[in-house]
Parts: sequence; C-alpha cells; structure tokens
Amino acid sequence: MLEYLFIAFIVIFCIQFFYNFFLFSFFSFSKQKTIETSFTEPVSVIICAKNEAQNLIENIPYFLKQNYPNFQLVLINDNSHDETLDVIEQFKLEFPNQIKIVDVAENEQFWGSKKYALTLGIKAASYEHLLFTDADCKPVSDNWIAEMVSHFTSKKQLILGYSPYKKIKKSLLNKLLRYETLLTAIQYFSYAKFGLPYMGVGRNIAYTKSEFFAAKGFSKHMHVKSGDDDLFVNQIATKKNTSFCTSKNSFIESIPKLTLKDWIAQKRRHISTASHYKTIHQFLLGMYFVSKVSFWIIGLLLISFQFQWQIIAGLLLFKIILFYAVIWSSAKKLNEKDLILIAPFLELFLIFIQMIIFIKNLFSKPLHW
Repeated sequence: MLEYLFIAFIVIFCIQFFYNFFLFSFFSFSKQKTIETSFTEPVSVIICAKNEAQNLIENIPYFLKQNYPNFQLVLINDNSHDETLDVIEQFKLEFPNQIKIVDVAENEQFWGSKKYALTLGIKAASYEHLLFTDADCKPVSDNWIAEMVSHFTSKKQLILGYSPYKKIKKSLLNKLLRYETLLTAIQYFSYAKFGLPYMGVGRNIAYTKSEFFAAKGFSKHMHVKSGDDDLFVNQIATKKNTSFCTSKNSFIESIPKLTLKDWIAQKRRHISTASHYKTIHQFLLGMYFVSKVSFWIIGLLLISFQFQWQIIAGLLLFKIILFYAVIWSSAKKLNEKDLILIAPFLELFLIFIQMIIFIKNLFSKPLHW
C-alpha cells in the first residue's frame, strides 16, 4: 500500500510541478509590457448598486475625477430599499452631463437578479466600450479608466483587471481574504496569458457592447443567480479577444468582509458557479485543487511511516520553494508583498476553509446576492 501511495505522490508532484512551473510562472515571471496607445474612445463606466447609499457617497467622487477625456457614469439602482436612489439623483443634479441613472423596479421574472439590472444598464449606456465595477469599490488612481481601456484593440474586446481588498492593519482575516484574492488572480491571469481565459471579477472588468449582444448577454446563464462576471467571461473569452491589465494604476480597491462567516458565505456563492464553467476549465481547476490537497496529505502520511522519507521531504521542500517563488513574484507585481511572510500559514488555513466550503455546497445551495 505504501508503494502505491509513493507512486501516487510522484504523479501528483508532477501535476503540481506543471501548474506552478509552467502555468502560473507563465504570468508570475513575465515582464509587464508598457502599453503605448492613443485610445481615446468614449467609455461608459457601469456601477450596479443595491442598498449602497453610504458607499456611493464615499466612492462616486473618485470616479468623477478620473483623468480621461470622455466618459459617463451609468449608475444602476437595483431595487434598493435604502437611500441609494436619492444619492444617485443628487449626484445627477451636480453632474447632469456625466451621469445617467437606471432605476430598476422589482420584476417577478428576474427577482433579485443582478444580471437583469446590469443588462438594463448596458442597454442604457451611451458608448460602445464598457467598464464595470461595484458600488463598494474605488479606483486607486485617477488613471484607472485610461489604464484599463488602453488594452482595447480591434481584436481585444475583453479586458480583465485586478481588484485587491483594502488593507486593514493587524487583521489576520484581512490577510487571509487578500491572500485568497491574490491566488485567484494568479490563476485567472495565468490562464489568460496561456491562452485559456476562464474568468474575471466584476469589480474590475471591461468589454464592448458588441461582445455582450453577440453573446446574447447573460441569457445562457440567467437562471444562475451569480456569475454576471465569471460565467460571462467563461462564455465569451478566447485567446484572441481577451487581454488583461496589471499596472498598479489600474487597480480597483474593494471593501473586504469583516467576519469569517460573511466571507465564507460570499465564497460559497462564487464557487457554486464553477460547475457551469466549460469542461476544460472545470477539469484544470479541479485537478489543481485535488492535487494540491492530495500532495500534502499523502506526503505527510508517507513521512509519518518513514517510507522513502528523504525523497518525500526533498520533493515537499522543492514544491514549497517553487510555489513561493511564484507567490513572491506575483505579490510584487500586484502590490501584495506584505502577505509573503505568513503565506505558509495562510495557505494551510485556506485549504482547510476551501474544503469546508466544498462540503457545505454539496449539501445546500448558497444564498444569492
């Protein structure tokens, strides 16, 4: 039995080596190209808000002062029950030529669907090039629009961006959330660079109206409550039409969850959409997670029985060094260097949390937005 486990461990090591040395390093160790572009097409920035009055008051000014020659804000009130609409209307009075309001009333057929609200916002947008974020987010730079849309070309019609969580000092939970966000970004940027884009995050993403309507919008997955970002990207993204932007001025900062319970509920919603991904993406993502967990379980089991422990220990050490070389390079690129020192602890805790989420989703459906 130990011999079979040893053989399985070697196979799993090879799988993990492929992901870390080939796939993830394809992004992590690549040099960021400086984009020289004269792109000045008008842009519609679309923000969907549901009971986000206070966040809108704080964040809308950051969008209004963007250093870009021609853009509008499409502010969507998704059937809010607080003062969201009043806040939006007040901004409209101050900036009548720059803001367009979409007020979404309750609809029995699409009750609670963010995709329905976004569809109305996209239809109302005046311009072909669309840039999306959320009401609880703000750009870290006045050049956010310019940086993101600079990647649009006649062929590149879908741009993936990065949205880190706001840093909170002396908060271990905050570091865990940011670490998971970093790992997710490493994956979807790596797949995109490899030519297999599979997801993006709605907090920072751009695409054209033409791409949206050519794909018939969200119609193929309208029945899925979440996934207005990753499922849509998974549906339309190809090697030819997708690019990504990782310049620090292109980041959108988001407010993190403040409790582990709330974050787990959020991640359950996000992970539940993965079952609707294309088969190749499900296979590759599933293989990575299963091999990562199995690598540690089988490796530590073999060491405990002192079976070929020198080889096992050597491969474990090699894998750790390779993995954290990828993490270090990516963290520098995405401005998350403070996570590196406690990354081993965060990695083990994250694996434990992911297993809990996986088990919970097997027995109950997560609540939607």
